[in-house]
Amino acid sequence: MQYLDTPSYSQHSLPGDQLDWLRSIRLSAQKDFSGLGFPSRKEENWKYTDFSELAKQPFTIAPEAQERSSSTEELVTRYRLKNAHTIVFLNGQFSCNLSNLTELPAGLAILPLEEALAIHPDSIRDFLESPSFKMHGLTAFTTAYFRDGSLIKLDESTNIDRPIQILNISTHTNCLSLLRNFIAIGKNSEAEVIETYVGSDHVDYLNGSLTQIKIEHQARLTHQKLQSEGKKGYHFSGTYSTLAPHSKLVQNLASFGGRLVRTEMSVTLDESADCDLNGLFLSNGRRHIDTNTMVNHAAPRSNSRQEYRGIASERSRGVFSGYIYVAKDSQVVDAQMNSRNLLLSEDAEIDTKPQLEIHADNVKCSHGVTVGQLENESIFYLQSRGIDEAAARNMLTFAFANEMLSRLNNSDLKSQVQMAILECLPEADIRGDWL
Repeated sequence: MQYLDTPSYSQHSLPGDQLDWLRSIRLSAQKDFSGLGFPSRKEENWKYTDFSELAKQPFTIAPEAQERSSSTEELVTRYRLKNAHTIVFLNGQFSCNLSNLTELPAGLAILPLEEALAIHPDSIRDFLESPSFKMHGLTAFTTAYFRDGSLIKLDESTNIDRPIQILNISTHTNCLSLLRNFIAIGKNSEAEVIETYVGSDHVDYLNGSLTQIKIEHQARLTHQKLQSEGKKGYHFSGTYSTLAPHSKLVQNLASFGGRLVRTEMSVTLDESADCDLNGLFLSNGRRHIDTNTMVNHAAPRSNSRQEYRGIASERSRGVFSGYIYVAKDSQVVDAQMNSRNLLLSEDAEIDTKPQLEIHADNVKCSHGVTVGQLENESIFYLQSRGIDEAAARNMLTFAFANEMLSRLNNSDLKSQVQMAILECLPEADIRGDWL
């Protein structure tokens, strides 16, 4: 690929070059990527989504000294949470000026990658040498060439009363942004982490991000992700979590923007661990949004619940693929998965693929999938109350999506998601009049 042959992608230009172990990990990932390439529909796990076109895109690294454009200021103003510890990445590089990392409470560390490698190299090494995901073309690519990222480290018995935000902004044309984030939640601790991915509608770019999470014994993490990339943006992100015994993860995903999007959410549960995975995607135009989940019940008495909703309009396409794995001897497991989807036009498409693989006999596992359209009776009822048809359709669509917003406990984030939903609805001149 032509843009990987430039000097900026040489081994010596990447952070952590002085660390032998990190060079070895990168070289191994480069070899994997050389053999795998970008995923295409020829692979079973990518049968609905094709990223092979990225091989022909001339993406480059943004210059280190970046000017803050009006687009950058607009996105920062709109998406940086007011009452949060926020670390900002602008076009794939840490921005000290845009971040808000002052007055961190005792027991909490939030560090950009360069500082994390200097202060906590063993923590980064432990994450990278024990990846909690299966390698494919995009994970190999991101691991081989990531240029920045963050370490969020919470000490034992520490509760954080303000959310922690990772804000990733893309505004540079043809920009390649590759990040690795690492989140470590100590025993008996509790925190909320919000990842936000946004970009300008006027530029092409590729945003790739891998986040690994480790939640220790009796710890709790609320992890929320808002993906609202620009109309021309390519987006791949994966969140891969491992839960120690008696720990808890609540994960909420809202996915709206981007030209071609793939989000992976993977969780491995130890004994008596518990997770809630919730998600909403809304695609319009010709967007393609793919959500992939994998829950691994690796030990007994673990519980999981998955609730995902999708909406597709115009000529867009949505994908949900959910997988539940129950290992041998993982008895007394309760695993539930539900996917409900709404088609708003004849040209839109939603593909769903629920999967269960169970190797134990004392389990309770279920899945449900629906794909449908708005009910004519409901539209007629609203019209009989003096509401025109377009507004009625928007009201019903918003209500379908809004049920997922009740799971968001951060009011600022909820407002951002509501606004993103409204912007995706058709008939922009009447949306929101009924709120």
